[in-house]
Amino acid sequence: MKINAPISLYWKCQLAGWTVAGLYWSYTGLEGNHVSYLQLLLDFIGDVAVCILITHAYRNVALKYNWQQLNLRSLVLRIVPGVLILGFLFMVLIAIKLYLVRILLKPDFPVRFLTFFETARLTLFITGIRLMSIWILAWHLYHYAQREINAVKENARLTIMTKEAQLNNLSAQLNPHFFFNSLNTIKFLVDDNPGSARRAIDLLSDLLRNSLYKKEDKLITLQQEIDLVKDYLELEKLRFEERLQTTIQVDEKLFNLRLPPLCIQTLVENAIKHGIDKRIAGGFIKVSVERENDLITISVQNSGKLQAIGSQEGLGLKNLRERLQLQYNGKAMLSMKEVDDQTVIVSILIPSYE
Repeated sequence: MKINAPISLYWKCQLAGWTVAGLYWSYTGLEGNHVSYLQLLLDFIGDVAVCILITHAYRNVALKYNWQQLNLRSLVLRIVPGVLILGFLFMVLIAIKLYLVRILLKPDFPVRFLTFFETARLTLFITGIRLMSIWILAWHLYHYAQREINAVKENARLTIMTKEAQLNNLSAQLNPHFFFNSLNTIKFLVDDNPGSARRAIDLLSDLLRNSLYKKEDKLITLQQEIDLVKDYLELEKLRFEERLQTTIQVDEKLFNLRLPPLCIQTLVENAIKHGIDKRIAGGFIKVSVERENDLITISVQNSGKLQAIGSQEGLGLKNLRERLQLQYNGKAMLSMKEVDDQTVIVSILIPSYE
């Protein structure tokens, strides 16, 4: 059994709104005028049809060129001529409709169309301007409200996901394997290298502090993110020693770039967990951030195999991918590839608005 699709809110408002307006015009036309019910019915149908026709045409043009996404100044530059054009169309079409109804009901109607049009055009044009202004403003206000509601929803979702990323980062730092390895590293360094042991304690303390008390900022500077990555890699290097080689290449001009927190940190942790930690000989991790035209490329390259990571992304990468999509409105991209048998590169491409 075929189920008919429900009428959209737009068409409900169109039909209901113009029907009410048409009934009001019919009622005012009935008062003090000796007109037939047939004329009232034809005028009513014609009024509703004309108004729906021209406003729906405006809607199609606005949607085609995404006027509902424009800023206020750009939108006003389109609304003003739009009102004038729709007001003119209302004047012409309603005048034609009125004249045809009268000719249909009174074939001997004595007035020519041009004379009839000249008599009624000013009133019809003013009426059309008033009606079209109300309709266009109402349509754009509805879309503005919808855009604001969606923005609030996306911001709330992004805030939740940022908090989840921070909690995931805390979970990673408090992971027994990582935690005990760090403590064991500190334990062995106490006798052999007390200075390095103190440094390891400071690094571990900073990582835990950042995880516990980090502000819930949706964006942080690249400098802050790189500082966190350096602390993490320095602590891991104390554990892996010569088995871990690290390189960080960042253009200093990009240090003030703002990006989602823990995005590079997540990639580095992933490289340690699925790459370096699984290799007896260890390997290298190279972090680079560079700008090319209007794109910022963040890449983390590490020794390892893509198969070791698995065909499915872990929770951290899934969370990061979704946060990037929300933050940059689908204009960011996260990719993972194996460039040879022993090297994996994970890259983030984000738009640069500077």
